[in-house]
Amino acid sequence: MATRSDAPSIGDLFSRLAADGASLMRQEVQLAKIELGEKAAQAGKQLGLMALGGGVAHAGILAVVAALVLLIGQFVAMWLSAFLVGVVVLAAGYLIVRAQLTAFRHFDPIPKATVATFKEDKDWIKEQIP
Repeated sequence: MATRSDAPSIGDLFSRLAADGASLMRQEVQLAKIELGEKAAQAGKQLGLMALGGGVAHAGILAVVAALVLLIGQFVAMWLSAFLVGVVVLAAGYLIVRAQLTAFRHFDPIPKATVATFKEDKDWIKEQIP
């Protein structure tokens, strides 16, 4: 059986609780930094690849547009050919941008693991306080 002098005092218990709580919060902040960094890297990579794809597609479309204008220009006036091809290209570009904006809206930047552990920590701290 432990004697009264062997048991930690209330001050010691609160001191340990404060130290453990501070350590826990530092670890949570570190986790949040890591998770947010990963999310930012993922978003940056996706945006970079979208930009690269857009640049390559732009070069290809310019060549196809020129060929279509010349081809259709053999049957109608050249200005009308350029106008018709331009309208079709604008419509296609609009649809592509709209699809990518929809996909980007589904990107979730919230660090879910960190939020979950913060909630767990809050519950743990509540349990530790009598």
